[in-house]
Amino acid sequence: MDPGFVKSEEEVEADKSEEQSMVTPQVPSNIKMRRCGYCMVKQPMRAKHCLLCQHCVRRYDHHCPWIENCVGEKNHPLFIVYLSVQLVVLLWGGHVAWSGLYFEQSWEWLQHNILLLMSFLMIVIFTIVVLLLLISHLYLISCNTTTWEFMSHHRISYLRHSELENPFDQGVILNLWRFFCSCHLTAWEKIYFHRNNEPV
Repeated sequence: MDPGFVKSEEEVEADKSEEQSMVTPQVPSNIKMRRCGYCMVKQPMRAKHCLLCQHCVRRYDHHCPWIENCVGEKNHPLFIVYLSVQLVVLLWGGHVAWSGLYFEQSWEWLQHNILLLMSFLMIVIFTIVVLLLLISHLYLISCNTTTWEFMSHHRISYLRHSELENPFDQGVILNLWRFFCSCHLTAWEKIYFHRNNEPV
């Protein structure tokens, strides 16, 4: 799935239609966008080039090896659904594995149930990992920040030069609403320059 690949100027012109202009946010003309050093497209704010996908991704979060794709502005809500479904399946699998265990203190019991016991332990480990991943993503969503911004805050120019700790945070309710209920892409430059008077 397209995580929100940034299109080149030629692709934008070729795809010019009423639908496209409604979906792709327009950046004000007085704001200069930087060019990507790899693919030479104009990067909107919060976009990053993924070396594995060979594309710039809008509101880049991370490149996920589980789905073998980037997580960006267009597919991040679906990634949260994916983690939630994965957690439910793991909890169900843990319940099934636990219900199959009946404990006795004998060597023969351990020989017959070692695979079931190991499966249960593996399910518990994966459940903890997925639960922690889901909780951390929900926290970052509530703050309107990405994994990349959280981990590289000191290296990102628009965050480093901002007076605010997170210039995109609009409060938990609005952040969650914008993430889960908004169907269009966001012009992050408008939010950033509305809250920060200084240009980057």
